[in-house]
Amino acid sequence: MSDRPVTPLLDTVPYPQDIRKLDREKLPQLSDELRQEVISAVSVTGGHLGAGLGVVELTVALHFVFDTPHDKLIWDVGHQAYPHKIVTGRRDRIRTLRQGSGLSGFTKRSESEFDPFGAAHSSTSISAALGFAIANKLSGDPGKAIAVIGDGAMSAGMAYEAMNNAEAAGNRLVVILNDNDMSIAPPVGSLRNALARLVSSNKYLAPRKLAQRIARAMPEPLHRTARRMEEYARGMFTGGTLFDELGFYYVGPVDGHDVEALVEVLENVRDADIGPMLVHVVTHKGKGYGPAESSADKYHGVVKFDVVSGKQDKGPVGVRPLTRMFLERRSQN
Repeated sequence: MSDRPVTPLLDTVPYPQDIRKLDREKLPQLSDELRQEVISAVSVTGGHLGAGLGVVELTVALHFVFDTPHDKLIWDVGHQAYPHKIVTGRRDRIRTLRQGSGLSGFTKRSESEFDPFGAAHSSTSISAALGFAIANKLSGDPGKAIAVIGDGAMSAGMAYEAMNNAEAAGNRLVVILNDNDMSIAPPVGSLRNALARLVSSNKYLAPRKLAQRIARAMPEPLHRTARRMEEYARGMFTGGTLFDELGFYYVGPVDGHDVEALVEVLENVRDADIGPMLVHVVTHKGKGYGPAESSADKYHGVVKFDVVSGKQDKGPVGVRPLTRMFLERRSQN
């Protein structure tokens, strides 16, 4: 177990509107303090640890850039939403996670207006965000819908069905691909971050929009050829061709633990007016906590643990987990 960490900046931002009042230079400190609070809370309650630690900077950046809860932020699997819960008015209850009458381990609409969609597992976020985005479009509301989906969840057919229909949502839909296994691109650094900022910036997008207008005036075969040339030229550098074919403008990869770079890219994406956007963010499960970084599988979901040693309280020796007992009984039948 652990004493509560010292978090002077986090103490001043109970809600996202408070985060948006901060100078962006303060965001790395806020991220560090938020990470320590997640570790401390989960050490007391148990729960999902690695995924939440991996999206701390992303959580801060999303709430800093977007106007939540008016902009709808949807987490594909709720076990990465612990940092989100802490900065959306629920910090005083975070040590009741998964306890009787306590906070849910997943996003839950009845808990907070900042949870617009109840999520557990998996691959539903883009469909939900698409629904919010289309509703905004029909009502003339400029609000955004942002779906955060992992690379594993992205492999499901439901995610691709939603993406295939996303073009109708226009610029009201943003998808964040949280790639925490680096299964799509190699590790990122300053060069990749600079490229992401470039291709999401107005300096790049304005000429591209002009080229699109010119291309649309061409006969259809030339229009199609010009569009493909631009897509593949950019895809050589960004890997975005697949998402372009599904109607998305691809940005990334971006270092998901560089909160200032994330903010700059997300601001560009928020202000762009070229249709649905997909931002590819590379993160690491367990980021910032040594035992979880070195053994992501064992710290995906944890029981109570000692923060200093990382040792988990597995309960009395000789007591078998119910899951194991079930599997043993099943194998005997």
